[in-house]
Amino acid sequence: MKKIILLFIGFIMLIFMIPMLFSHTTLYTSAKAEEQNVETEENAMQIEKSSEEQKYDYKAYSTIKLLHKNDNWVEEIALDDYLLGVVSSEMPVTFEQEALNAQAIVARTYTIYMIKNGRKHEEADICDDSGCCQAWITKEDRLAKWEEDVREENWAKIEKAVNSTKGKIITYNGEVIDAFFHSNSGGMTETPAEVWGGTNYPYLQSVATSGEEAYSQYSSEVVLTKEEFKSKILEKHKDFAIDFSQGNCIEITEYTESNRVKNIKVGNLNLSGVEMRNLLGLKSANFLFSIEGDNIKFQVTGYGHGVGLSQTGADSMAKQGSNYEEIIKHFYTGVEIVDL
Repeated sequence: MKKIILLFIGFIMLIFMIPMLFSHTTLYTSAKAEEQNVETEENAMQIEKSSEEQKYDYKAYSTIKLLHKNDNWVEEIALDDYLLGVVSSEMPVTFEQEALNAQAIVARTYTIYMIKNGRKHEEADICDDSGCCQAWITKEDRLAKWEEDVREENWAKIEKAVNSTKGKIITYNGEVIDAFFHSNSGGMTETPAEVWGGTNYPYLQSVATSGEEAYSQYSSEVVLTKEEFKSKILEKHKDFAIDFSQGNCIEITEYTESNRVKNIKVGNLNLSGVEMRNLLGLKSANFLFSIEGDNIKFQVTGYGHGVGLSQTGADSMAKQGSNYEEIIKHFYTGVEIVDL
C-alpha cells in the first residue's frame, strides 16, 4: 500500500513538472531565436554598409581637379568625396532620401559631362561656385552649420545618397547628358533655349511637377522704387529712358511655353525675361508686376533658371513614393541611368 501511495504522489508531481520543463525550453528557444534575429539584422546592416563603402572603379574619372574660386586654388579630390560636398551644399538634407539620391546622380552626371565636353577652367575640371558650376562645401564646414545633435544623422543621409548610387550617371542615346538642375520650377520646367538661346536638347523638355507650391522657394516678392528700378537697368543700358505716366511703360509682350516671361518692353527697351530677372535680382523669369504709386512690385514664382531637375519637385515626388529613377526620368526625357 505504501508503495502504491508513493507511486501515486510521484505521478502527480511529474504531471506538474512537465509543463514547467516545456515552458523553460520554449523560453530558451524564443530567447535564442530573438538573439539570432538580432545577429541576422546586424549582419545585414554590416553587409549593406560594407557594400556602400566599397570602392568603385571610376577609371579615368577616379579623381577630379576642383577649383576653389575664393582663393583660386586647385585641389585634386576623389570624385565621390567631391560629390559629398556638392550634395550637402546643393540640396537641403531634410529632403527625402530618394530626392538626395537623385541629386547625387545628377551631380555626378554633370561633373562627368563637364570633364568630357570642354572645361570652363584651364587648370581645373570644375569649380565650387554654383553660379558657374556646382556649389561645394567641406565636410567640416557643413557639419558646423548643423545643430550638433543632428550632425551624424544628417551626414549619414548625404553619404547614403552618394555611396548607394556609386558609378551611376544619366545618358541619352549612350552619351552623358548635360544635367542641369535648379531649386523650384514653379510647377513647370523650362527648355534651355528659352534661357540661354541656341538649340534645345531632346532630353530637356518642359514638364509639369505637382506639389512645388508647398515649398518656400515657390514664391517671392521684390518691391523697388521707380528710381531704384531705373538705376538697376541703367547699370547695363546707359540709353534707357522711361515715362511712368504712360500706361504701357512696362509691358510683357510674350511668354514661353512654361509661362515665364520671354520678352518685356520697358520704356524704350525690349528685353528678354531672363535679362530682366538678372538686372532686378528676381529669383525666376516667371513673374508678374504692378506699379503702385512710387513703387514697382514683382511677384515671382519659382526659383532658378527652371531647366532640368527641380529639387523641390524631386522632393515632392519622393514624398509621393517615387524612387530616384522615376524622379530622374520625369525631369530628363528619354534617358537611361547606367554605370559609368
